[in-house]
Amino acid sequence: MRRTDRLFDIIQILRDGKLHRAQDMAERLEVSTRTIYRDMDTLVASGVPVEGARGVGYMVREAITLPPLTLTTEELEALNLGMAIVAEAADPDLKAAAESLAAKVDAVLPEGTIAEADAWKFAVYPFADVARGFAQMPTLRAAIKARQKLQLIYRSIDDRRTERVIRPLHMEYWGRVWTLTAWCETRDDFRVFRVDLIEHAKPLPELFVDEPGKRLSDYDPYPNS
Repeated sequence: MRRTDRLFDIIQILRDGKLHRAQDMAERLEVSTRTIYRDMDTLVASGVPVEGARGVGYMVREAITLPPLTLTTEELEALNLGMAIVAEAADPDLKAAAESLAAKVDAVLPEGTIAEADAWKFAVYPFADVARGFAQMPTLRAAIKARQKLQLIYRSIDDRRTERVIRPLHMEYWGRVWTLTAWCETRDDFRVFRVDLIEHAKPLPELFVDEPGKRLSDYDPYPNS
């Protein structure tokens, strides 16, 4: 597993707002406790509002937001795509400016845009990942709105390429990283996909309707809590 993917998984664990011991996270992610300590230092340095200490545990504290603007999802996508393009420029001043602007946007995202518990900066993913993920956005948005099934080709974080049929339910912004929550008919369970890891999304002619157990309201991201 790549380190950036492990950091993403740590955030998934911490997002419930509870105290988590480094040893427990290490066992869950199959790494050493020392690795978790280093990862926590990286997240703190990146601006993720983590509180805690070695030997005690870690948790994500409530983020402070100063929302000066109300952006639509499409406007937020456009802003991030623009920063992604500029950040890949050869001009070091423009690159630094894009990274600085992204940090400021991450820090003041309106609470109405993303869930309150997710309103923190997560600046460890490269801009190139963002640009790659935006290619699928129009198809995903349209399918969610039309309640249309999709056929995905997805490359998982451990580099396994799979083909899925899903019911797309909801997209969520994580500070330069987008995820798609869906009912996966291939696995007969809910799944959360990183949008930048979706290689292809093909709309299928079949639509879907709400069914008990397969609705977004039925999804529990913390089944063992």
